[in-house]
Amino acid sequence: MRATLRWAHADLRAHRGQSVFVVLASAGIIGSLLLAVALFSYAANPWQRIFTQSDGAHVWLHTRAAADTDALSGLSDLEGVAGVSGPYRTGKATLESRGVRASVSLRATGTRPPDVARPLVTEGNWLDAGAGGVVLESSVARVLWAEPGDSLTVKGPDGASHTLRVAGVAEAAEPHYRPGGEPGIGWVLPGTLDQVAPRSSSQSVGLRLNDPADLDFTVQQAVTLLGADRVAEVTKWQQARAEAGSDDRLLGQLFAVFGLGALLAAALAASGAIGARIRGQLRDISILKAIGFTPGQVVRGFLLQHLAFALLGVALGTAAIAVLGSRIPGRIGEAAGVWQDLPGHTALMIGVPSGAVLLIAAATTLAAWRAGRVPPVPMARSALPSASPMTGLGRRALGLRVPPALVLGWRAAFPRRARTLLTVARLALPLLLITVALVAWSTLDVFRSRPADMGVPAALTVRAEQPGSPSGQQLDRALTAPPAVAAVHPGVEVAALVPGQTGTITLRGLGTATSPYPFTVVEGRAADGPDEAVAGQGLLDLLDVRVGDWVRMTVEGRPQILHIVGRSIEPEAGGRVISTTVDTLAERDPALRPDFYHLVLRPGADPRAVSDSLAAAAGGALEIRETPNPADRLEPARGVIATLIGVLALIGLTELLTVIGTGVRDRGRDLLALKAIGLTPRQISAAIVTTAGFTALLAAALGTGLGVLSGSWLVDIQGRSSGMGAGIAHTPPALLIASVAAGAVLGAVAAAALPATRAARRRLADSLAETL
Repeated sequence: MRATLRWAHADLRAHRGQSVFVVLASAGIIGSLLLAVALFSYAANPWQRIFTQSDGAHVWLHTRAAADTDALSGLSDLEGVAGVSGPYRTGKATLESRGVRASVSLRATGTRPPDVARPLVTEGNWLDAGAGGVVLESSVARVLWAEPGDSLTVKGPDGASHTLRVAGVAEAAEPHYRPGGEPGIGWVLPGTLDQVAPRSSSQSVGLRLNDPADLDFTVQQAVTLLGADRVAEVTKWQQARAEAGSDDRLLGQLFAVFGLGALLAAALAASGAIGARIRGQLRDISILKAIGFTPGQVVRGFLLQHLAFALLGVALGTAAIAVLGSRIPGRIGEAAGVWQDLPGHTALMIGVPSGAVLLIAAATTLAAWRAGRVPPVPMARSALPSASPMTGLGRRALGLRVPPALVLGWRAAFPRRARTLLTVARLALPLLLITVALVAWSTLDVFRSRPADMGVPAALTVRAEQPGSPSGQQLDRALTAPPAVAAVHPGVEVAALVPGQTGTITLRGLGTATSPYPFTVVEGRAADGPDEAVAGQGLLDLLDVRVGDWVRMTVEGRPQILHIVGRSIEPEAGGRVISTTVDTLAERDPALRPDFYHLVLRPGADPRAVSDSLAAAAGGALEIRETPNPADRLEPARGVIATLIGVLALIGLTELLTVIGTGVRDRGRDLLALKAIGLTPRQISAAIVTTAGFTALLAAALGTGLGVLSGSWLVDIQGRSSGMGAGIAHTPPALLIASVAAGAVLGAVAAAALPATRAARRRLADSLAETL
């Protein structure tokens, strides 16, 4: 063991540059992976991030009448309560903007946000005593298309109208507003609440606990203290998390795939660098065996040495992120800072580096085992050729005066050895993952720029349920009046019992036989006949049926039999939707009337401008909403995908430097022969650079080609599992894919230029030792 340690110490002194490169490569890769994990946690679970940043309340208590002040104040003294938000005097109100209405619960608060359950202002400012106004929770603001500075019409319980200016938009770790569900949240000053809801007497108070597991016991204590007859509603943090979890599940699955791929690529890159270093010391290993080292000692020496490198690099990378991660400017630093307080942080900080070390250890063990099999007598170079024999094609190319650098570079890049395939595969893996990330990015772009291709052809949904709303031909003329409206499609939705009456699905009628709705059909055809329908993937999976089958369901006690002729992309209700025309549903119920209208706008039209025009023409009697776009809940993925591409680029650069270093070392053996046949140092340098370029070109072709195929497959798999259905994947533009491949090749050429120049200028005496 002592001899092994002395040899390891001597080897470190003799190869300091290689040792430093391996350590720094491991540290950089681990640091990049941890930053990527921090961004994954930051973006894949936005509710948890908001709850952590705002010191959210674990439970909200809403009272019917003004509770005893002493009782409300006494909530902070309950056992297990870490902090109290409020109590806030609240009042119900209806907000209206651009023809859109939303019910909200206004909370009277001060000019300083509370410490517990603090709303996180993302746009605009908090309430100011001089300006007043209202701060809207982000989900309400999104439904109302409200931005800071906009004016809203507010109607209180007495029906009187008031005008409020939007001071800001904030995020809160509470249940989001959904039309037809619980009211949203708005924060106003006490004087503003007195104007809007002067007789409001309800209260809301939030409790943050030391231990969330004591929630039920604490709620029982609080209800007993306030009086069960005065508590109208109890909202627990699990409810808000469950509602948000359905939107975050797709992001979590997407990021998990990317994270595992990045971890594998990082481990392969680090193990490749270690394997290359061991192969570069075969002559030293032979000498060690010649002086008496056993194969076991050689294996243990390399294993201990490189495991120490891996542990040191991992420790440096982990420590750097733990200490300096939150100080990085921008979203990355914010994500690293918030991540430290999120659940699972400690497990990930230990698990990711440990997983990388285990993978590196496995690769190092294999490389060290090969080192132990090296014979004690150095073999001549002829027994270990560094390249394949010159082929007839190569000889003819030289005869046609093709530059020798190209011929020799091609010959060295593809020596027809299994090790070359492994090198290309390790270099292609980061490029494959980058291409997969670009496929996901392009799919998000299509959701945003061409929603009609993703099952959202209508930009606006209009309901005429208010008193004084136009109806019949008058409503049709009002909806088609704006020049930006391309088509108006009536619609109706009903709940239907599935066969066996064990569950319900959504039966939807859209469009008419003469003006069919433009469904995005990706399998089969559109419904254009009586009793024909298209269905989402979620419904096909639920009922275990296929396109072409007939489905019998029960609607309001009456049977409805439909022929599924196509599968459409359905982003709503988990894809458990079957759609036909309004005419087909009217055959079952002649008294059926449309519940809403979907408006398809012309390309380039602004939905907000059309909404303003319709609201003004109808005198505010129409309820106009923007059709939800799945891209809204997937928007956080953009920043994470961009960061992931940067991490993968760093991993690819590490692998590229390893490939170049190995190539330069191997070509160093050929310097005598290349100079002997008349090649100049410039030609030798060009041959080495060309070798790196050809290797990168092959890796780029494989990585981008397989990345497009696997990326499309993965996105479609995610779409199918979410119920939306396969067929949503969109490949990036060919120019973008070509630029990724070109960047890899140019990066390889640039990185190989300096080492190749130095190797070509070495003296012949320095190369004599390379022959053995």
